[in-house]
Order: sequence, then C-alpha cells, then structure tokens
Amino acid sequence: MQISKYLLANERDALWGLTVSTIGFEHIHPGDPYPTKGHADGYYFDVQKGRTLNEYQLLYNPEGEGVFESASCPPVKIKAGDMFLLFPGEWHTYHPDPKKGWKSYWIGFKGRNMDDRVKAGFLSTAKPIYHIGYSFVIEGLYKRAYEAALEEAAYSQQLMAGIVNNLIGMMYSLERNIELGKNQQHVDMINRARLRIRESLESPLTIQQVAEELGVSYSNFRKLFKEFTGLSPSTYQQDLRLQRAKEMLTTTDYSIKEIAYRLNFESPDYFSSKFKAKMGCKPSEVR
Repeated sequence: MQISKYLLANERDALWGLTVSTIGFEHIHPGDPYPTKGHADGYYFDVQKGRTLNEYQLLYNPEGEGVFESASCPPVKIKAGDMFLLFPGEWHTYHPDPKKGWKSYWIGFKGRNMDDRVKAGFLSTAKPIYHIGYSFVIEGLYKRAYEAALEEAAYSQQLMAGIVNNLIGMMYSLERNIELGKNQQHVDMINRARLRIRESLESPLTIQQVAEELGVSYSNFRKLFKEFTGLSPSTYQQDLRLQRAKEMLTTTDYSIKEIAYRLNFESPDYFSSKFKAKMGCKPSEVR
C-alpha cells in the first residue's frame, strides 16, 4: 500500500527558505513487489539502477528492515526506527527486506534553509542515516504534514516547512542524545558541572577547579563538555555571567562597575567589550 501527495510552491513560498514538494507513506508487506506504483515522473526508480533527485527527502521507517546505498555511503542495513536523508544530486537506492517488508514515511523538500545546514556541516552525504528508534511524535509530524498537504489551505507551504524543520531538528537532536547518553557517567558529570557553574556565577570559581572537583583532567573535561553542549566550559561560564549581567542591569541599582566585579570580569572595560560582543549593545544602553 502506498499513498502520496505532490505539491506546488510559488516564488513567494520559496522566499520562506524551504518548500515541500512531496509527502507520502507506504506499507510493504513481506513478499510485496517494490518499488510501489503511483510515483510521479522523476520519483520512481529501479532498485538496481538507483536514481538522483533534485531535492532533499527525509524518510522514517518505524517498522521493518531494508538496505540503503548512495554515492557517498556503501550498502548499509536500515532498521526499524531509522531515518535517512536523501540529498539533491546524490545517487542513491534503497529497498525493504523482501522477507520482512517495512513501513516508511517520506517528505521531499528544497530550499536555502537546508542548503545552509549542509554547508555548515550539520548534515552530510557521508552520514545519511540516523538511528533514533520509534517515536510517536515523529510519526505524528509526518501524518500532520500529510493532512496539511491534503487540505491545501492558504499558506500550507509555510506550515509544512515548519514541520520539516521540526523533523530535522528532532532527528539530529535525538540521535546525538542517544549517542551521548550511552555513557551515563559522562552525562551525570556534565550535568553536575553545569549546575556547579550556574550556582557560582558570582564567585571566582575557575573551570580548572570544576574539573578537579569532578576528578577529571582539564583537557578531558573540556573535550566532553564541548561535545555535550557545543560550547567550551569557559565560554559557557562567560555567557551565563553575561546573561546574569543583563538581568542585573535591568533589575538592580548596581553600577556597571559593581556588576563587572561581582561577576568576576577582569575590569569594567573588559566586561563592557564582552557584553557588547554578545548582546549587540553596551551595558549602559541596556540600563
């Protein structure tokens, strides 16, 4: 069984940064022929020959198993709970296991939002598969996008673009957290470190001291902290102090000089320069 919907987008829709072109679902039972019929021109493909699209497609398989291969990825097994991303201009092929079949949702889209993420290295043809497990939320998002496609209400492209961005964000975040969470000791350590830093913004606590308290070398602590948060521990501490400074500027009568020293900046001038770089304005302008 296969259901799908193909969509049109106008020039103004494209200015939104992302437009959706196709969305669908298929349930391939063991022994069913594959690919299914009903695909529009440019989408149907021969499993042996593969195909190349002019858009991105994000697929989610909540059930079943299969095989995926692309120009940048050797043949790899697709398991239940996997998502995989197809890239424009990238040859690929995939199919369910004939003995097990699969359920698969897909949504096709294009736009500079996705192009920018690829250029920034968040998404890559070298890593098209994401192991996230079963998620009723993700399955629900695909179903909502399909409903929106059927309704074709005014500005449905913007609604579906939001759903795609939600799917991409969840896929990326879920897999990263699953990977990082495999070592619970590291998770606990970073959580304790973040709490320690947050509770000590007005003390002269150093990151080296935090590492010592946790019983780990500074270099290993810094590496793990950045892997979990995307920030070095010193940047994390400074950004929190700048946020606290902004709060103090608007809720207390402390002078800028007092705030700078209370939050352990080297000098009021150094504080002001860091504040402007982060917030886009001077502390005096906030006050």
